[in-house]
Amino acid sequence: MRPSAREVIAQVSTGFTELSDVDGSGDDPLGWPGYREAYAKAAARTGETESVVVGEALVGATPAVLVVWEFGFLGGSIGRRTGDRVEAAFSLARSRKLPVVALIATGGSRMQHGMRALSQLQRIARASAAARADGVAQISVLRDPTTGGGWATLGASADVVLGLPLAQVGFAGSRVRPATSPSEAYTVEAKYEWGQVDQLVSPSSLGAVLERWLRLLTSRSSAPAPPPAALRDVPLPTTGWDAVRAARSSRRARAAEYVDAYFDWHETLRGDRTGAVDDGVLCGFGWRDGRALAFAAQCGTATRPAGFRTAARLVHLASRLGIPVLTLVDTPGAANDASAEEGGAGPAIASLFEAIATATVPVTTLVIGEGGSGGALAFAAPDNTWIAPDAYFSVTSPEAAAAILKRPMTEVPATADQLRLRPQDLVELGLARGIVEA
Repeated sequence: MRPSAREVIAQVSTGFTELSDVDGSGDDPLGWPGYREAYAKAAARTGETESVVVGEALVGATPAVLVVWEFGFLGGSIGRRTGDRVEAAFSLARSRKLPVVALIATGGSRMQHGMRALSQLQRIARASAAARADGVAQISVLRDPTTGGGWATLGASADVVLGLPLAQVGFAGSRVRPATSPSEAYTVEAKYEWGQVDQLVSPSSLGAVLERWLRLLTSRSSAPAPPPAALRDVPLPTTGWDAVRAARSSRRARAAEYVDAYFDWHETLRGDRTGAVDDGVLCGFGWRDGRALAFAAQCGTATRPAGFRTAARLVHLASRLGIPVLTLVDTPGAANDASAEEGGAGPAIASLFEAIATATVPVTTLVIGEGGSGGALAFAAPDNTWIAPDAYFSVTSPEAAAAILKRPMTEVPATADQLRLRPQDLVELGLARGIVEA
C-alpha cells in the first residue's frame, strides 16, 4: 500500500512544521464538470487540501524544507495551488538557507486545470533555479509514480536524485505512452542504469540516506582537500619504464581503495544525466575529519565521454555548494573508439577542463596510477597536483609516443625515459607539488 504524505514525512524527519496556506479552497479555472465534487472527495479521503504538503523539519540533525506529494489526492496531480505551495517552499528555503527535499509521487499535470496546470511547471522550474543560484542544495526522491512534470522539473533537476525500488518513472505516464514501448523503460531501475538516478534506496533506509546526503551537501568549507597518503610503500622507480610498469601492476592500489581509506564514509553520484554511465569513473561526496569533500576518481580504464561529463557535473555542484574537490587520476587515456567519438569525447573532455578551470572551490589532485595524456590531465588541478610513488604522468603512453615518432617497439623503454614521466621527474619539472608517502 502506498504511504500517505504524512506517513512519508514521519518516516524521514522529525519536528515537521507545515507552511501555512492562505488559500484553503480548491480552484476550478475551467469550470470542469464534476471537478469540485472530485476535489471534495479527495480532501475527505486524504485529509489534505492539495496534492503537496510543504514545511520545515529536521532530517537527522539537519533542518530542511520538505515538499511531499500526496498521490491519494487526485493522483498527486499538479494544479495552481500545487505551484503556490512549491513556490512558497523554495522561498522559505532561500530565506532560511535550507536544503530542499522533494519526495515526489505524481501522475503529472491536473487535466481539469488545462494550461493553468501545465504552466505551473514554469513556476516550479523558476523557483528551483532561483534557489539553486542562491546555493540551496536540492534532493529529489522518486516515489511511485513519478511521471510528467513532476519528473521533468523537481525530479530530474535535483542535485542528487534518489529512487525507491520498482517506482514508475518517466515523462510519459502509463496511459499516454506508445503501446509498443517496453514498460521496463519507464522504471526507476532503468533510469538508474542510464545515469539519470544516483542511488536506489529502500524505503526503510531512506531517512538515514537522506540524513547523510544533507549533512554532506550543507557542509561548506574553504581549505583544500589534503592529498591522500600512498597506499603502497614502494621505492621510487629508477627508469621511466620502471615507472610505467609499476603504474600498470595489478598489485597497485586502485581508486576505490583510496576512496575507502580516505573517507570516514561517502555517498556516490551516478551518470551524466544525459543517458550514459562510465563505471570507470567514481564520483560522490565523502566525510573526512569533520567536513565534507567531493571526489571524482578514475578507476584505471580508458575514460569515456560519460565519465568526463559526470566528473564535470560533480565539480560544478561542489563549486555551487562550497565543497572542496579531490580528484584521483588513473587512466591510460581517454577512450578513442568510434563510439566515444560519437558520444562527444571532445566536448566532454572540454567540459571537465572548463569545470576545473572555473571552480570556485579548491581542487586537489593525486595521480595514483597511469596518467595518460589529455584524458588524465582533464581531471588534474593545474597548481595542486600530487603523485604517488607507483604512478606516472605523460603526454602520452610510451608505446603511443614511439608509434608517433615512427620508432620500433624495441625503443619503447628508452622512449619512456626520454618522456621524463617518473614521479621525481614530474616534481623536478614543476608539474607535481610532491610525491606522497605511505
